[in-house]
Amino acid sequence: MACYAVGDLQGCLDPLQRLLERLRFEPGTDVLWLTGDLVNRGPQSLECLRFVRALGDSAVTVLGNHDLHLLSLHARGVAGTARADPTLVPVLRAPDRDELMDWLLHRPLLHHDAALGYTLVHAGLPPPWDLATAQGCATEVASVLTGNDGAAFLHDMYGDQPDRWSGGLTDLARWRFTINALTRMRYCTPDGRIDLRAKGPPHAVAPPLRPWFDVHPPAALGLKVVFGHWSTLGAVARGGAYGLDTGCVWGGSLTALRLDAAPEDGTAWISQPCPMACAPGGD
Repeated sequence: MACYAVGDLQGCLDPLQRLLERLRFEPGTDVLWLTGDLVNRGPQSLECLRFVRALGDSAVTVLGNHDLHLLSLHARGVAGTARADPTLVPVLRAPDRDELMDWLLHRPLLHHDAALGYTLVHAGLPPPWDLATAQGCATEVASVLTGNDGAAFLHDMYGDQPDRWSGGLTDLARWRFTINALTRMRYCTPDGRIDLRAKGPPHAVAPPLRPWFDVHPPAALGLKVVFGHWSTLGAVARGGAYGLDTGCVWGGSLTALRLDAAPEDGTAWISQPCPMACAPGGD
């Protein structure tokens, strides 16, 4: 059995299928991890959802910020209006929309495989979280999303505050911090404040902001964290952090990392060139 992790699809199914052909991926035998953001900006958001869902237990995906935005639009009954990105309208109008949204809603914010030794999130782990805290907060938010108050939370989740973790955070503030940390964060400050505005590569961002994995390296916690979300960063392997978003939707590439092989071995990384589906920029 092989296990591959792949970066953000953002509505680009054709590059994924070409990449899986190159990997000789066998559903039912091999396992595919996806870093979230299956949808938005690319031309095949609906097809991506249907394809990944159809893989069943052969695919593990976490929720990304664009996935959550789609769920929020669905919960509010938004389809084909000014608030719905045109690339999401086919999903919101699809005959199997409700089934797809229920499946997406039940995807986790964090996945950990102790046997493989890897943790999967969309954006990262904020300071000062350890794995147990991250798992607990992710499970708590998942319960809210799938509970009776899920639609209300999907409406209220937007916002940049609080920007610092405290064990004393409760209810909406605690859940919003969890969403922002796991699906939106790229940078933070040495004293633990997460930043949700800077999107560029590290060399273009001024101190005190630093990549989250340099401030809070997973290796210091005995972890290996696979993440996406950050196309301007590109592929990275540093401090126990493995970044896989290489800008497929922007005309970059779709990158896979074989998790049951040594990441330091160049053969564990495979990239598939992608046609530009959207002009560079955005979140």
